[in-house]
Amino acid sequence: MKPPRGTDIALDAPHGSFGCYLSRPEGEASAGIVLLQEIFGTNLHIRELADQWADAGFVVIVPDLFWRSAPGLQLGYDGADLDRARTMLAAFDLEAAIDDTLACADYLRAHGTRRVFTVGYCLGGKLSVAAATRPGLDGAVGYYGVGIEKLGIAGNVKCPMMLHFGADDPATPAEALAALGRQLPAGAALFRYQGAGHGFNNWRRPSHDAPTAQLAFARSLAFLGGIG
Repeated sequence: MKPPRGTDIALDAPHGSFGCYLSRPEGEASAGIVLLQEIFGTNLHIRELADQWADAGFVVIVPDLFWRSAPGLQLGYDGADLDRARTMLAAFDLEAAIDDTLACADYLRAHGTRRVFTVGYCLGGKLSVAAATRPGLDGAVGYYGVGIEKLGIAGNVKCPMMLHFGADDPATPAEALAALGRQLPAGAALFRYQGAGHGFNNWRRPSHDAPTAQLAFARSLAFLGGIG
């Protein structure tokens, strides 16, 4: 993989100033993406993901969702880092993170981006759904967000949505996805991939499933490209 090529910026929002990673395409951007992190902070993989979406023609901004308590946090996936990530998740303020997400969407629009989407992974997958219940987004994609069905808000989504889950992910069993599917508004797409587990899109982890990741990315790309 290439080293991350984006830049770190400070975004001044009404509720505070926080760090973001910004990645731009080589040519003109077709649209903007607010990319939402896993529980491990804005680490190397999240930055690589931002660059992947930028290579597909989007201007991508990644908010540091842990800035209120641990700004700039970047964690690995094992040992003490995993314990720290779980601690951060337990204290996570979803409503505050929605404010951060929409502030990033406002930033992209203020800098000339007409269409703005969210794409989130793990924690960010849940946040992608939560943010889409408020006005201000043109579309939303979520990967393996855990516990979305327990929020009771999925039916309030205000934009087109696509969700991806691994069928072998114990954190999102079939009954949870069935409950989520019943909540989602008509037209929302939910895919469940046989043989894939949690984190199937993360090529920095053993859970990576390349064929599933490629299929989900292609579907997401086509989905966002079809939103006028």
